[in-house]
Amino acid sequence: MLEGQTVTEERRRQAAAAAEETTPVKVKKLGHVVFTVSDVERTTEFWTEIMGFQVSDRNEHGMVFLRYGSDHHTIALVPAKSRAELPKEGDTGFHHCALEVASVSELFKIRDFLRARGVKIIYEGRRGPGCNPGVEFVDPDGFNIELYASMDQIGWEGKSRPPEQWSRAKNLEEAVANPVPGVKY
Repeated sequence: MLEGQTVTEERRRQAAAAAEETTPVKVKKLGHVVFTVSDVERTTEFWTEIMGFQVSDRNEHGMVFLRYGSDHHTIALVPAKSRAELPKEGDTGFHHCALEVASVSELFKIRDFLRARGVKIIYEGRRGPGCNPGVEFVDPDGFNIELYASMDQIGWEGKSRPPEQWSRAKNLEEAVANPVPGVKY
């Protein structure tokens, strides 16, 4: 504390100095998403048979941990204690989980596979910011899951694609027929 300052003035000075610092949080990657589900076995079947994940573990509370790669889990399922309605579109709550696939051509195969398995597709195409074509569908509990490819990358200058280039598409065919500038699918 500087001579003549009160404790309150010193706290204000320290708070101002702390506010000017940048956050020490430096996220490396999104680690995992946990869903509370009404039927763990049905949803485990969805994530293994439809999504291609593998079960890593189950714990004493009935949780199931699923992986797609070397991390122990990317998705975890928690059994719900009671049945509740999901928030309606636009209400506060979870909107969707998005997972990247290797290419737009994979998205066509995925869409056809989902349709053949009777999975409800709620969106396909390209929405706007990020310019990533994708397919969004509903899991057994009604959670929205998106699979996407070719998301715009932000370069060293930190600038995003301008909004006039977002070029929305109503389906995958339209997205491929009308790619955004600088992108080849």
